[in-house]
Amino acid sequence: MNTARVPEETGLSQMEAARRLVECGRNELEKEQPKSPWRLLLDQFLSPLIGLLVLASAISWAMDEWLDAIAIACILVINGLVGFFQEYRAERAMAALRSLTAPRARVLRDGASSLIPAADVVPGDILLLEAGDIVAADARVTASYALEANEASLTGESMSVEKAMTPDSPSTPLAERHNTVHMGTSIVGGTGAAVVIATGSRTELGKIARLLQSVSEGPTPLQARLEKLSHLLIGLCLAVVAVVALVGLVQGQSWQNVLISAVSLAVAAVPEGLPAVVTIALALGMQRMSVQRVLVRRLHAIETIGCTTVICTDKTGTLTAGAMSVREVVAEDKRALLFAAAACCDAELAPSGGGVGDPTEVALLIAAREQGIERAALEADVPRVAVLPFDSSRKRMAIQRSDGILYVKGAPESVFQQATYLPPGVVEAATAMAARGLRVLTIATGRMAREEELTVLGLVGISDPPRPEAIAAVSQAQQAGVRTVMITGDHPVTAKAIALEMGIIRPDESARDWVHARATPEDKLRIVREWKARGAMVAMTGDGVNDAPALREAHVGIAMGITGTEVTREAADLILTDDNFASIVAALREGRGIFDNIRKTVAYLLAGNVGELAVMLGAALLALPFPLLPLHILWINLATDGLPALALAAEPTDPAVLSRPPRRPTDPLLGRQEWVGVVLVGFMQAGLTLAVFAWALEARGLEQARNLAFTSLVFGELFRSFGARSADKTIFELGFLTNGRLFAVVVASVIAQLLIHHVPAFEAALQIAPLSIEDCLLSFAIGSVPLLVLEAWKVGRRKLRSSQKKVT
Repeated sequence: MNTARVPEETGLSQMEAARRLVECGRNELEKEQPKSPWRLLLDQFLSPLIGLLVLASAISWAMDEWLDAIAIACILVINGLVGFFQEYRAERAMAALRSLTAPRARVLRDGASSLIPAADVVPGDILLLEAGDIVAADARVTASYALEANEASLTGESMSVEKAMTPDSPSTPLAERHNTVHMGTSIVGGTGAAVVIATGSRTELGKIARLLQSVSEGPTPLQARLEKLSHLLIGLCLAVVAVVALVGLVQGQSWQNVLISAVSLAVAAVPEGLPAVVTIALALGMQRMSVQRVLVRRLHAIETIGCTTVICTDKTGTLTAGAMSVREVVAEDKRALLFAAAACCDAELAPSGGGVGDPTEVALLIAAREQGIERAALEADVPRVAVLPFDSSRKRMAIQRSDGILYVKGAPESVFQQATYLPPGVVEAATAMAARGLRVLTIATGRMAREEELTVLGLVGISDPPRPEAIAAVSQAQQAGVRTVMITGDHPVTAKAIALEMGIIRPDESARDWVHARATPEDKLRIVREWKARGAMVAMTGDGVNDAPALREAHVGIAMGITGTEVTREAADLILTDDNFASIVAALREGRGIFDNIRKTVAYLLAGNVGELAVMLGAALLALPFPLLPLHILWINLATDGLPALALAAEPTDPAVLSRPPRRPTDPLLGRQEWVGVVLVGFMQAGLTLAVFAWALEARGLEQARNLAFTSLVFGELFRSFGARSADKTIFELGFLTNGRLFAVVVASVIAQLLIHHVPAFEAALQIAPLSIEDCLLSFAIGSVPLLVLEAWKVGRRKLRSSQKKVT
């Protein structure tokens, strides 16, 4: 590329600009190739569990078992569509990042100012900048008249940065570069000019775009647990199918009957509704989180947030308010000091609040307004006569007004040198305030335009204050076993002071692991990866562009919905619609509650499938006819797995869920206690069903035997759903109506089960017969046994634990 010096008086010629545009390319960020909708849809059907169901459906279709095949296929399609629509917008972070670039830019070409599309800016162009502009490219400042830029979204630095013509050292951190302006940042004060040194993907914003592309997203803990469970179920299914096939062949059955038996067992072994129930349970969790002001973009993040052990968070706008505020005033006369401070400002306040101009001056004017001092009235009463603007060498500014007074504000060391009067203790106070991370301004007055013989009125300490609710949230997270790590672009002193005030670190604790200052986007990404390498489950929060790669890398990315940039929101899994760190703790509570509900739902489903599988396997080993036909099993799974499971998934969150430590990512979905319950309950249900089937087969024949076995099994699984609500509390302690949805679903399912025995169409399809009153009562009695045994087991186990505690 031609790097010859560009005449600052005329800028590039149109011809040279056109040549460089061809050579360097347009000033746009590279596009990340998103997944196609077809690929997203295909991904929904690639799990082993789904593959097994597809195989079962295909075999049923090939054997002319149309109803079986269609029922399984419908479940698969519903699950796939729900997952597809939830993930359709997951790959749009790069498009949002491109939207940050300025649509138009003012440049100097052929000696004249021109307004051109930002995409046409080329290296060597001279940008003409003023307050309110979005910088179109990375550029070196060549002229500065009190030029200041807000770079918080790029660097995390909460204070605006003064821009000067003095060259920066190559090793200068991004947040401390005063000789460059950067693409996507905004000019908040002054005017200036800058020559473009980088465009498109070569800018600092472009580097973040490349970081974002380099981040890979692995499976969530729930996805990994479901994957392991799927492999276990497939292995179990194949083993049982092999045993039954071998028994059938030994007994001399035809291969057709053996194949039908295999399909029946596959349907019994695999909980067809499990993928759909988990997806819908997460969708219900999404609705519950929206009430807590948390918007969910990726469903599985709902469960993942519940096992978080570390929250890495940006400071500015997340833990803090994201706006400068006067925190301390040291003065003999506070009102006189704030009057002088307001008299030395160029910013403007709106009548309803908020302001335009330097954030520090806006904070001063807000503090003055609280004392009844309005800048508009001040300008009318004592209009300005002369202005000595701020510059980096003097480190102060001054305004002379019609009352003959010179009003001065600036850095303490600069103003103190010109002072003839210092209030007692003011020097020590300035040092102490700076040590607490405050930006300290000295306010003074004088009578001479040369800023000599000043009278210091006092000090103003300014910072971006912590959100009160965030302090409480950090404490709650620690009680739940979750530590907070602050990562910011701010100065180390400021960062440590905020961390102490937030309770992130204790006064006697090292800040090394918990506070990271002057962090670049690469640093944030590295820190998240280091915590992941330690085995931590990491949530990352932020609002700036510089946070986006780390948000994508973390197990859960959490963006601010109000102050967050579009790219951050698109890279995130969760969005806080109120920008409140406290909402993260609410999401943590809901996430843990949702996982508990999914675990109890999966245990309930598997116990039912173990019972069905044991019934079929037991019949084969005992040389009995199958008590259940394939369509019976599908109906059982529909009636007992679908709506009851969803009602269990909507169980209210345990109030004490945050009092226990987070679960380990390596823990399985079901622990030893849950598996013992699944096996015992399943075999008990199977034993009762086989017993009533064998008795009825001998006394009444095959049709009536299947009638009773079918209905008893349905009632047993429906009633058992009440006991699945808690591992410790009995249904009599919880109350039947505390989960009104489950009670209504069980009642409706019992009625439906009784009705299908008396509707000719169902009788023919399911090969069943009407039930007598005696058979209904018998089915009720047999179906109640598993629930009663389960509840008695809870009481006995609790008494045993109590007696063991007394002994110890």
